[in-house]
Amino acid sequence: MTTLFVSDLHLHASRPAVTDCFLRFLSQTASQAEALYILGDLFESWIGDDAPGPTGIAVSNALRSLAGRGVACSFMQGNRDFLISRHFAARSGLTLLPDETVIDLQGERALLMHGDTLCTDDHAYQRYRRIVHWRATQALYLALPVRARNHIEAQLRSRSAAANDSKPAMVMDVNPQAVTDAMERHGVALLIHGHTHRPAIHRFATADRKAARRIVLGDWYAQGSVLAWTDAGPELRQIALH
Repeated sequence: MTTLFVSDLHLHASRPAVTDCFLRFLSQTASQAEALYILGDLFESWIGDDAPGPTGIAVSNALRSLAGRGVACSFMQGNRDFLISRHFAARSGLTLLPDETVIDLQGERALLMHGDTLCTDDHAYQRYRRIVHWRATQALYLALPVRARNHIEAQLRSRSAAANDSKPAMVMDVNPQAVTDAMERHGVALLIHGHTHRPAIHRFATADRKAARRIVLGDWYAQGSVLAWTDAGPELRQIALH
């Protein structure tokens, strides 16, 4: 059977073609799979499970339908939708995974991550990440009215885009030592992650000269992107939006 991995869809009401593409993917391709793993940034932003919006509701319904067909569906929070919690997961038929989850992938131990914690050279982002993951910060934010949360989210998105435009591409990519540390910490030779929007299958040797792989998932901007793992091994595939 096939196991599918996606990340960085960044679904948003302003990009309906991408949402439609993902819904088709769920009803057609994913329905034939054994399992689907969504490794973060399913949505462009998430202001709380109490305010999913029309896009969130449509996606939740489609995921619940997929899970109802017997496809094991799992979700890992990304840097854009880290406020998705057990409430949305339960409504959607999703198993909520912590970052740095190890699974058995056809007999091989695979480490799953969103990938943002691997970008350790981006010091400004890592400081921001620590702050927004504090429970007190999240509690204060979620206590605000939906309108206020929407306003704050729009400002943060704008500032993030401006900040990323001024950063060297290297800074926003993973740090090789961070990758090595994560893989050694979990004793794996296979890492699958998203976040960087640079789909590729990297092959390298570990410190003890064992073969290792780091597979990076693609984003869903110009096209859809999925990693399909079959008996033949991994394959990165593109999906036309229309």
